[in-house]
Amino acid sequence: MSKERWYDLVYVLCRPLAWLFFPHTYFGRENVPEGACIICANHSNASDPILISLALGRKHYVRHLAKAEAKKNRLLKWIMDKCGSIFIRRGESDIDAFKQCMRTLKAGEKLMIFPEGTRVHGNDTVPPKSGAIRLAAKLHVPVLPVFITRDKKIFRHMDVVIGEPYYVEASTHADYDALARDCMDRIWALKR
Repeated sequence: MSKERWYDLVYVLCRPLAWLFFPHTYFGRENVPEGACIICANHSNASDPILISLALGRKHYVRHLAKAEAKKNRLLKWIMDKCGSIFIRRGESDIDAFKQCMRTLKAGEKLMIFPEGTRVHGNDTVPPKSGAIRLAAKLHVPVLPVFITRDKKIFRHMDVVIGEPYYVEASTHADYDALARDCMDRIWALKR
């Protein structure tokens, strides 16, 4: 079975569980572009990739950039492998993961990246990583900002807000850093 079919199966299985445990409202689904894009969102909970994927809609196959440590859980690794997740070794230049991301986008697929690079809770902030912006500029694909309610609690309502896609252009390291900060500003601006 193809990774797209596995993704669809996981989507169908996760949807009722997500509604049960995290009642939610989606906004902005009409903003999801056809073809390749980099989905950039804030990140505070392990459920974020699933909830954001559900918000984008079943017709949009999304590959997720995930930390390599997630492979320690054999069941999770198996599911993520089947669905086409890309594992990255954080804190080092993981050229193989970067090349996989490029192939994904060149193939017209969507890629989800959390610019914060880790889960961030409450009102804490971390400087965003510029990898998503570098990919978007290099391959000229749109960035799709998404806000998801932070610090979710089971059975409490939460929102997923999808912003408008936009393109970036950069040539220097300083440009990439500034555009990564701008991306996070766009994400926070979607908060309801």
